[in-house]
Amino acid sequence: MELKIPSLSKNESFARVTIASFASQLDPTVEEINDIKTAVSEAVTNAIIHGYENEMGELYISAKITANTVEIKVKDTGRGIEDVEKAREPLFTSKPELERSGMGFTIIENFMDEVEILSKTGSGTQITMRKKIVPSTTEK
Repeated sequence: MELKIPSLSKNESFARVTIASFASQLDPTVEEINDIKTAVSEAVTNAIIHGYENEMGELYISAKITANTVEIKVKDTGRGIEDVEKAREPLFTSKPELERSGMGFTIIENFMDEVEILSKTGSGTQITMRKKIVPSTTEK
């Protein structure tokens, strides 16, 4: 599944719900689907706020399922992250004037099983997130 959407904050909820609907084919628990929705929301919001700042751009979101794992990629072609490891530190924010919490990557990492962040200054950022959905042992 692939999406290409403008970097408008109103599209964050569209992306979150679309990915949750896609992941629902694995029959996740409510907690698992909420984890995915939260991680997608953070990744999309980061791309809009930090990737493009006040400029319009495009977000590329894709998802696929392999066995019982959903993999989600959120990519922008914006400013990129100068220091990814620093950006992953809890409470670090490059926008303190906007009262950002600096918890975006921490939240993503806590809700997903695997997170990879590739970024190049001036070229954009791609976040790849994976979550294993535990198969239900009982009939639903």
